[in-house]
Amino acid sequence: MKNARLYTPEPIGIGHILTAGERIIYLGNTLPELPDQLQVKIVDVEGAALVPGLIDGHAHTTGGGGETGPASRVPPMVLSSFTRAGVTSVIGVLGTDDLTRNTQTLVQQAYGLREEGLSAWCHTGGYHVPLTTLTGSARGDIFFLDPVIGVGELAISDHRSSQPTLDEFLRIASETHVAGLMTGKAGIVHCHMGDGDRGLSMLEQAIATCEIPARVFNPTHVNRNKPLFEQAVALARRGCYIDATAFPCAHIEPGISAAEAYIQFRDQGGRANRFTISSDGGGCLPAFDREGNLTRFGVGLSDTLPETLRELTDSGMSLSDALAPLTSNVADLQMLHRKGRLKVGMDADLVVLDENTAVRHVMARGEWHVRDGEIARRGMYEQV
Repeated sequence: MKNARLYTPEPIGIGHILTAGERIIYLGNTLPELPDQLQVKIVDVEGAALVPGLIDGHAHTTGGGGETGPASRVPPMVLSSFTRAGVTSVIGVLGTDDLTRNTQTLVQQAYGLREEGLSAWCHTGGYHVPLTTLTGSARGDIFFLDPVIGVGELAISDHRSSQPTLDEFLRIASETHVAGLMTGKAGIVHCHMGDGDRGLSMLEQAIATCEIPARVFNPTHVNRNKPLFEQAVALARRGCYIDATAFPCAHIEPGISAAEAYIQFRDQGGRANRFTISSDGGGCLPAFDREGNLTRFGVGLSDTLPETLRELTDSGMSLSDALAPLTSNVADLQMLHRKGRLKVGMDADLVVLDENTAVRHVMARGEWHVRDGEIARRGMYEQV
């Protein structure tokens, strides 16, 4: 790919990238000299922005839902539901339904997405304690199952959670952290934050009373209401990564958008590299009243990630700063060492954006999945 405005995600000007197999093997501002006999496909992107593939750190890859009965279970996500949004890496989670959907199906879905060309991982467990696991423990799942990199999404401050005690929560965090040390994986506890009045108090207590590093505790949906977000900003100052959800517009109230949350976080002096944005793709987006009655229902999509990127750049933020919570920050938190950046030796996960910051081309692991905004590669059971 030549004549691209390169963002690593830092801007480095007009340059060229050469990929071979699944890796980036050259990146520079002069065209590399190549042997005449070497067959090279050349794509001139004519000054368009070329950025790292987006990483969706929270998606219900096997489908979410189930709060209003069997018919409300969301179907599993298909390959192009990620790639059309510029997502080249995904981390799957279980939610409310961690009974009919389990770690086995989540791991199998990760392997399936990998076969289709995406990079995929998952967490073990779900909303509830005891955790849903395959080997019998979170530590065993992280240690023995390649795609499993942490625990989540464990529900806190939510009427659908198991109402875990602090001791139960710390024991899970300890197992997860130690398994991460033993494997070089992320070893984080990805915590679903509900609308409960206790907010982030359990995470605050955990950090105050144990020796486990703060980065292990990773709350998500922190922008679902404003008091929770303010707590999350304070928690990030203590070393946690916090994750905002790119809710569709109709589901933002009473919270704030992921873009606005990131802007406010930076304005309040938050460490910008400790903030991530995910989609909750494939998950249902229910709202409940004080009696626990369902008042609204929707489904998350990875498409909200490039929409958030556009919202951030439209606000005046540089493309480089806007990309970080969707690329490099997620890679650092999840310890995905070949993801989230453009650099020689990194995976060839690339997105070309048009002048309106819309997804134009997508390459995942060296293969084209989207060309000129059209799906070029579909999953096995997607309709053409």
